[in-house]
Amino acid sequence: MRSYMLLLLFLLTSLGTVIAQDWQTDLNVAKDIAKTNEMPIILVFQGSDWCAPCIKLDRAVWSTDKFKEYADKHYVMLQADFPRRKSNALPKEQLNKNKALAEKYNRQGIFPFVVVMNAEGEVYGETSYKKLSPEQYIAELNSFIE
Repeated sequence: MRSYMLLLLFLLTSLGTVIAQDWQTDLNVAKDIAKTNEMPIILVFQGSDWCAPCIKLDRAVWSTDKFKEYADKHYVMLQADFPRRKSNALPKEQLNKNKALAEKYNRQGIFPFVVVMNAEGEVYGETSYKKLSPEQYIAELNSFIE
């Protein structure tokens, strides 16, 4: 009985610390959220299944609890993914949305590419993969806003 209680306690504690990243995939939805909450939009262009620096940036920054906690209160996260494997293929509608974002904000096709913008879609600044801690990356993003 005691082992079941410990397991239950462990599971409840673990679930309480899991923070999901709320990625938007539609610019108009992201703009609406940004306007309502007076937050900037962080648009991330990535190749989730082929781009090594994209994967490194995800592991080192986007997927960390530190970044997720901060982003949840300060940013609207918008993802434009361009996977190459057929098993990861996006629906055609989403692929077209991502292509439209790239046409407007990433004409050079850089991956990863991070655009910091306001709720109107006006660009504050741009960056890419840098070997930084989540706190340092947050500071980098915020330097465009301040």
